[in-house]
Amino acid sequence: MSLLFSSLTIKSVTFKNRLVVSPMCQYSSADGFANDWHLVHLGSRAVGGAALIIQEATAVNCAGRITYADMGIWKDEHIEKLSTIVSFIHQNDAVAGIQLAHAGRKASCDLPSNNGAQIKSGKNHWQTVAPSAIPFYDTDMIPHALTKDEIAAVVNDFKQAAVRALKAGYKLIEIHAAHGYLINEFLSPLSNQRKDEYGGSFENRIRFLLEIIAAIQTVWPPELPLFVRISASDWVEGGWTIADSVQLAMILKKKGIDVIDTSSGGIASSAKITAGPGYQVPFAEAIKKQTGILTGAVGIITTAQQAEEILQQQQADLIFMAREQLRNPYFALHAAKELNDEVDWPLQYVRAKR
Repeated sequence: MSLLFSSLTIKSVTFKNRLVVSPMCQYSSADGFANDWHLVHLGSRAVGGAALIIQEATAVNCAGRITYADMGIWKDEHIEKLSTIVSFIHQNDAVAGIQLAHAGRKASCDLPSNNGAQIKSGKNHWQTVAPSAIPFYDTDMIPHALTKDEIAAVVNDFKQAAVRALKAGYKLIEIHAAHGYLINEFLSPLSNQRKDEYGGSFENRIRFLLEIIAAIQTVWPPELPLFVRISASDWVEGGWTIADSVQLAMILKKKGIDVIDTSSGGIASSAKITAGPGYQVPFAEAIKKQTGILTGAVGIITTAQQAEEILQQQQADLIFMAREQLRNPYFALHAAKELNDEVDWPLQYVRAKR
C-alpha cells in the first residue's frame, strides 16, 4: 500500500488516509449561517474519499469575517446546520474538522467575485481590528488597535467557538494563525508594533496564540486533535521566518498541538512569492525534521504521485489539497486507482469502480 493511503492515528482519531481537504472559503453564507451549499460542498469531498474535511475559515465573532458572506460560529443558532453537515461527513467515513478564524485587519471585504476590496463605509462595512493600527494596503481603513480587554474578549470568542464546535460534533479544530489574519498579525513584527506584553519580543508576539490555545484546551477534550495553520515565512526581509516557525512549532508541540498545517505569506502586500508545484513543502519538511511534530504540506499539490513522493521523502505527514479538490471532489478515489491501492467506494458508486 502507498503511504498516501496508509492510516494515521492522532490521539483518539484515526484518519483512513493522508488526504486532507483544506479549508476553502465559499462566500455563500448569510449572517454566518451554513446552508445546503456547504452540505453538498463538504459532503461531496467526504463521499470522494478524503480522510479529513476541514471546514472553511469560520469566524469566531461577527467582525472576524473576511467578507459579509463568510461562515460563522459566534452564536448558538449556527450549530444546527453545522451538525447536519458534520453528521453527513462522519456517515461517509471521513473526519469533520473546523478552522476557527478571525480576519483582523483583512476583514470587512467585498466578495472576491466583486474584486474583494475592503468595504470602508455603508452596507456590509465594519471596523477592522489588529494588534497595531497598521493597514494591510495603504488604501485600506486604519484598523483599531486592540486593547488588552479586547484581546481577552477575542480569546474568549475562540473558546466559545470551540464549545459550539464540540456541540456540533466536530472531531478536530484547526486554529487559523496564517495568511495575514489576526493571529498572524500578532506573530509578525511587520504588523505588530505594540509596546506591551503582546508586542516586541518573539515571546510577546506569540502570547495571543498561546492564550487562544490554552483557552480552547479548557473546553476541548484532550483526546481530540488540535491543529494550527501557520504562515511559515512572511517572504519579506525583517518579517517572520522559517526559523521563527521552527521555534514556535517546538513550543506548540509542548503545548499539546498535534499538527502544524504549514502555509506561508499573506502578511505583507509587498511580498514577492514565486509559486510552483510544492513550493511550500520545504517549510513543512523543516518544521517536521527539526521539531518532530507532525506537519501538513500545502501549496499546488495536484497529483497522486506528487503527494506520495512528499510522504515517501518524509517531508510531511498529511497532504492538504485545496484547488485540486475544487476541481475534483473525487480525487482520492482516482488517486487510489493510480497508486494501485484498494479502497472502499461508496456503495452507491461501486458500479463505476472498474
